[in-house]
Amino acid sequence: MNKQGPIIIIEDDKDDREILLEVFKKLGYKNIITHCSDGQEALNFLLDNNEIPFLILSDINMPKLSGLELREIIQRNDDLRMKCVPFIFFTTATSKKSVWDAYALSVQGFFIKPISFKELENTIKRIVDYWLDCKSPGDYL
Repeated sequence: MNKQGPIIIIEDDKDDREILLEVFKKLGYKNIITHCSDGQEALNFLLDNNEIPFLILSDINMPKLSGLELREIIQRNDDLRMKCVPFIFFTTATSKKSVWDAYALSVQGFFIKPISFKELENTIKRIVDYWLDCKSPGDYL
């Protein structure tokens, strides 16, 4: 896991994306924030970029390529899977099926976007801090 790598936010809703960017700015993490408006744009970034991201926060329902479809592609691609990038769903839409489908694809977390800015800030902080503290095989290379 590349803890200095970019954090990728995959969000098709412009307002949600801007709020997330504002939260990250307020929290002051040093990681570059890269935003993609859909799963296809994120897949292109992952395939075309040699840098290993620190974390992926993805919406589920998006045009072109959904978050679930993107996760499935990552899991089937040896190069992408071996980068060991934590993949977390961060969405407003949830159902029993979407949670089950996400974990069937070995997702590392599933969160509902909080409504208030403060709750959103607290949730993002808990997610990022957890992964900053987490050990991974890359820590021992």
